[in-house]
Amino acid sequence: MSEEAPVKRWTAKRKTAVVMEIFKGKTTVAEVARQHDLTVSEVEAWMDEAQKSMENGFRSRPKDIREQYESELRETREALGEAHLQIYALKKYKRLLDDEESS
Repeated sequence: MSEEAPVKRWTAKRKTAVVMEIFKGKTTVAEVARQHDLTVSEVEAWMDEAQKSMENGFRSRPKDIREQYESELRETREALGEAHLQIYALKKYKRLLDDEESS
């Protein structure tokens, strides 16, 4: 098995070809990452993006790219808000514990 020369730029066409090979079961995420000097998370991100695009293609009323990004941004903001609430609650809980220990 020969190693390919490192690719400087990954075009959408090349990413699609690699992701399709994984979807078809011809290779694995780990193999692609190793062969092309990528991280597993990079390849998984490509797969997630491809899956979202495919799901959108099957919709009776596909979202345009702006709607897709707005939806993703909304989900990210919601997750960030939840994380902030968790941090706030943990800090408050820690203060209560510290107050009990000092009394």
